[in-house]
Parts: sequence; structure tokens; C-alpha cells
Amino acid sequence: MLRDGEELVLDLHPHWWYFASSAIAAVVAFIIGGWVLGNNYPDFVKLLAAAAIIGTLIWLAERYIRWVSTHFILTNDRIVYRSGVIAKHGIEFPLQRINTIFFSQRMFERVLGLGDLKVESASETGTQVFEDIKSPAKVQHEIYAQMEANENRGLDKLGVQLQASQAASQAAAAAPAEQTVVDQIAALHQLHEQGALTDAEFDAKKAELLGRM
Repeated sequence: MLRDGEELVLDLHPHWWYFASSAIAAVVAFIIGGWVLGNNYPDFVKLLAAAAIIGTLIWLAERYIRWVSTHFILTNDRIVYRSGVIAKHGIEFPLQRINTIFFSQRMFERVLGLGDLKVESASETGTQVFEDIKSPAKVQHEIYAQMEANENRGLDKLGVQLQASQAASQAAAAAPAEQTVVDQIAALHQLHEQGALTDAEFDAKKAELLGRM
């Protein structure tokens, strides 16, 4: 996914709270289902208990697969979000087009170390909220740091281009102006008048210059 010269800064999965509800449901189903299956209950109750165990395991597996396939990526050039196993979903924010970044944490989220990250940009996507981000305050700080570094690199490139342009302009100004054919013929005529060239030499050189026009 990285472009030439692009460096990976962060590659985050959602916080483990992302599949906490399904994990808790599976534990409860195992406890209750194990009690029911281990005691003398009617068969239909045991079937319900077994179905509850299998159902919560499937739910837990589905949430885990989604967790593994969800990435919040920060590079030195952009933010990339990818999710989905079969049906893919993705969004990208170039750092130079991001305006503001907010994060929010409820009380229990602060205890667990997760929260939501809100990114406002000048791109077509506008505002995007990313949920269950680990340590959102640190991620916000890192994004701002990369935005500043990205801006500095852009200014450095602009400075190099300006210096190259100025050097080319100075070189062009310092180079002697190329004489035109007419100027060269006038110089030859002056030499001929001064006797530095014979008639034959003057005519030959003049014919050569005229042939270049």
C-alpha cells in the first residue's frame, strides 16, 4: 500500500473493546450452557443451550475476523482506513488536506484507553469519525506531528525548486548573447574594411554565414 518514499508511522487495529460484547456473551453462554448440559434438563433445553453456545462462538469469530481486517494507518503522507473481509471499505486523507482532528472519550473509555477520532478535511469525504481507536489523544498528537513534518518537506522542496530556478536565471543572464548571422556579417565587413580579410576570404565567409540562414 505504501508509495515510493512513503513511510509507515502507525498501523492500528481497533481496541479490544471492539469484540468485548461478543466475548462476554460467549463466556456467559458457556457457563449457562455447561450447567444445563451437565444436569438433568429436558432435551429441548439442552438443544437451546447448545445453540446459544454455537451462536455466540460464531458471533465472536465474526467480530474477531472484522477486528483483524480493520486497519487505521498513518503514514508520513496520509491517513488510510481499511475494513472488511469480503466486501472491502476504505478511505484516505492526504495530510495536507486535513483541517482539524478531534477526539472524544467517555469515562469508562478513558479507563480502558480507547475513544473516537474525528477528522475534518477539505476533501470530498468531509468529516469522518473513527471509533474504538486505541489511545486517541496520542494518535491525534502523532497526526499533527506528521502534518507539520509533511508541510516542512513541501516547503523544503519549494525552496530547492526556487534555488534551481534562480540559478538557471543567473546562468542565462551571465551567458554572453549569441551573435546573429547579420551581426557576424557586419563584423566580417569591418575586418574586410580594415584589410584584415581579402576579398576572397570575405566573400567565402559571407557565403558560409548566409548559407546558415
